[in-house]
Amino acid sequence: MSDKDIKKEQEQEELQENTANAATQEELDQVEENTAETQEDTTAIELAEMKDKFVRLMAEFENFRRRTAKERLELAKTASQDVMTELLPVLDDMERARQSMETSKDLDVMLQGLELVFHKLKHVTHQKGLKPMETKAGDDFDSELHEAVTQIPAPSEELKGKIVDVIEKGYTLNEKVIRFAKVVIGA
Repeated sequence: MSDKDIKKEQEQEELQENTANAATQEELDQVEENTAETQEDTTAIELAEMKDKFVRLMAEFENFRRRTAKERLELAKTASQDVMTELLPVLDDMERARQSMETSKDLDVMLQGLELVFHKLKHVTHQKGLKPMETKAGDDFDSELHEAVTQIPAPSEELKGKIVDVIEKGYTLNEKVIRFAKVVIGA
């Protein structure tokens, strides 16, 4: 073989290698583009799934909020139902006592009946957690428990700044003050 033939053969081999390299480079570029598109598609799918989860979670939270608001309203409407059910027998007894007052003229019997009804009322309220405050003349004034209606000159030195008289009892419901005791304090 001559040098020309060898050079032609080498040129052809180089040409084939370059062509093969160019083809391989094109394939690599296509693979990279496909990989990038696949990653973008995967990211888009994940984003869509996250958005869907977010929308569902927000809807579930909104339903929960509405349901609890509705339950709270129903609870407020029926909160006193239990107490009223317990007080109905006392109300019935009061009606019977009023009817018997019209027919009976025996004062002692009426007082006994009224005392029984009053005892029943105290029992029901005590069961529900209502307790009267123990406030008496001579106790220290406590603004957390008492409401000073008026102030009068103290009858003695030891009653200055203390309770002189209790006008209206105070009550607690399950250890929370629901009505302050109205008192007169000494100045």
